[in-house]
Amino acid sequence: MKNRLRLLVFLFAVLTPSLVSAQQRVPAQLSLGDAIDIARSTNPGFLQTRNDETLADWNVRQAWGQLIPSASANGGLSWQGSGETQLPGSLTLGDLGFSDQPSYYGSSYSLGLNYSLNWATVLGPKQAKAERRTTLAGIGAAESNLVRQVTTAYVELLRQEDAVRIAEQQLENARFNLRLAQGQLEVGQVTPIDVGQAEVQVGRSEVRVLQTLNRATTSRMRLLQLLGLPVDQQFESTTEFQLAEPRWELEQLSAMAAGGNPELRRRLSSWEAADISVSSAWSQYMPTLNLSTGWSGFTREASSTDFQVAQAEGQIQSAVAQCFFTNDLYARLANPLPPQDCSQFAFSDSDRNAIIAGNDQFPFNFVGSPPSFRMTVSIPIFSGLSRQRNVEAARLQRDDFSQQIREQELQVQADLAIGLANVRTAYQSALLEERNRELAEQQLNLARERYQLGAITFVELVDAQTLFAQADADRTIAIFAYHDAVTNLEALVGASLRSQN
Repeated sequence: MKNRLRLLVFLFAVLTPSLVSAQQRVPAQLSLGDAIDIARSTNPGFLQTRNDETLADWNVRQAWGQLIPSASANGGLSWQGSGETQLPGSLTLGDLGFSDQPSYYGSSYSLGLNYSLNWATVLGPKQAKAERRTTLAGIGAAESNLVRQVTTAYVELLRQEDAVRIAEQQLENARFNLRLAQGQLEVGQVTPIDVGQAEVQVGRSEVRVLQTLNRATTSRMRLLQLLGLPVDQQFESTTEFQLAEPRWELEQLSAMAAGGNPELRRRLSSWEAADISVSSAWSQYMPTLNLSTGWSGFTREASSTDFQVAQAEGQIQSAVAQCFFTNDLYARLANPLPPQDCSQFAFSDSDRNAIIAGNDQFPFNFVGSPPSFRMTVSIPIFSGLSRQRNVEAARLQRDDFSQQIREQELQVQADLAIGLANVRTAYQSALLEERNRELAEQQLNLARERYQLGAITFVELVDAQTLFAQADADRTIAIFAYHDAVTNLEALVGASLRSQN
């Protein structure tokens, strides 16, 4: 049995990570849209921010709940043992003739309704809704930032994958040059030095391929980390970013940013909440209405009715003795009065049964207390200038948010103008680098032909190869600089621009 239990524990420990990993697999074909969707659902940092929405929803419900009377219910049980009970002072119940008392059981309940209303409570739902909008705007800003980070990481992966392509192409060219040098050596047109230089070039190209592969792997892992997934997964990036002429105008982008910039929207929502806070601060000058009502009841049952029966019998005996005494007085008068009927004072079985039935109260045969109702109106008069200070603090906070909105608007305008200029510059640079690459490739082909004819040395061939490799790398840098600039513009306007170009 123990061996089976150990086997089950071992299988659970081994299979659980596999099951969790299976639930968090990246698709084999990963587009940018898929990556953004995955990040929205699994990125830990964003999920923490998105949880604030649930709390904001409950804050709104709580604000509405403050407009509803609060209710409370209490219940209890009690027990008092038999024996002497001391009254306030030095007397006991035994001194008053109530000795040998039994133990008592008791129960009680109370129900209460309370309602408090002031201007801050009335504004509570409006304030909570404004704060909820601020929270949602903050979540939107976090989501926009996440989209920008994922897009940047995806573009970086494509950049490194393109760098791998260039490095492999350089390696292939270096191997071609080596074969070319070996062929020229066989016919005696070059020396072994050229072959050695070609072999060195191949070695350097192999090192460059190894380094670029490592950078591409690192970029892949960083993207998976940003998606909130394990980094030991393989996928193929499928989204291709096209180099397109930017046709946006600054006025168009400004209009989009006015309603879509995440940070600007968050600050606008914060200003709205601060404006309501000013009205809420003025509520400290308003009266407060309080209403309360309640119901209660109790039970008290003796463990034995012998004491109550004996007390009732003693009261009857006292009544009979008083009756005989009165009749004796009547008989001694000069004009005697008719005597009373002392037989009417008698303790019967029905009296005993009534005492026993009346004692049967615990735990639910409550004796109700009189209901109560109370209404108070509180009017604040002076509180040491704390109210005015709170009002001024709320006003200043609202003014601060106004300045923050203006600051953000100015920053967005400047960033849009700079970003649009950067995009246009990057586009023109990419076109020029594309032309430079074509020219460098032509020079490389020409250098190979001249080298085969023995018109140039191998060093000159390597220089042409290096020039082409640099032109190819510069072209890649320019193209991805364009995509980085477009990504920054998209983050500013809060929308995708590549589909609108």
